[in-house]
Amino acid sequence: MYKNQWGHTKCIAMAGMLIAIIFLMTFTGIGIIPLPLLRPTTLHIPVIIGALLLGPKYGAVLGFAFGLASMLFATFLPAVTSFVFSPFINLPGMDNGSWIALVVAFIPRICIGITAWYAYVGASRLFHLQKKTVAWMVAGLVGALTNTVLVMHFIFFFFGETWNSVRATPSDVIYLGILSIISVNGIPEALVSALLVPAIMGALTVVINRMPSSNRAPSSKGAQQ
Repeated sequence: MYKNQWGHTKCIAMAGMLIAIIFLMTFTGIGIIPLPLLRPTTLHIPVIIGALLLGPKYGAVLGFAFGLASMLFATFLPAVTSFVFSPFINLPGMDNGSWIALVVAFIPRICIGITAWYAYVGASRLFHLQKKTVAWMVAGLVGALTNTVLVMHFIFFFFGETWNSVRATPSDVIYLGILSIISVNGIPEALVSALLVPAIMGALTVVINRMPSSNRAPSSKGAQQ
């Protein structure tokens, strides 16, 4: 079982800093790239980093912050498909949105920190890793794919026909469209995450290991259990 090595106050402070980073990335265009039909994201990366540093519970909290940032971005900077992320954006041809959009916006993002943490633990134990780089890569990959795969499948199940109509593609290839986005959008996101997460965690570990032992983060001990 994960045991956090930081005090409650320090964990909250770190989580608060990562939440601030998530919102900063969201509304500066770094975290969500506003393309017309696709909006690739890097917001899963601070969620994964937070999960590895603080554990799966804080990872879920950071995922919630990601979902909130995503919903607000879709609400205030809408694209043609933003109705799948925000209940405040009207469905095409209707004068109301759908509260199911909250499921799409929040549930996959909450799962990111949880799956990334357990992917890290599983990879560490399965391969008996002494160095954590590969386990961090696996966490980055799994966390990013959790976001893309769940979001796109939730869109398919809850908004399939409506989502497909605004993309002007034939209704008999809706799922192929979902798979194509996972391939074209999700796989590059996952590969970038698999490279950035170990690089960031490696740098953080160096800093953490230079701290006085009383101030060290869980990644210096707890994240290696």
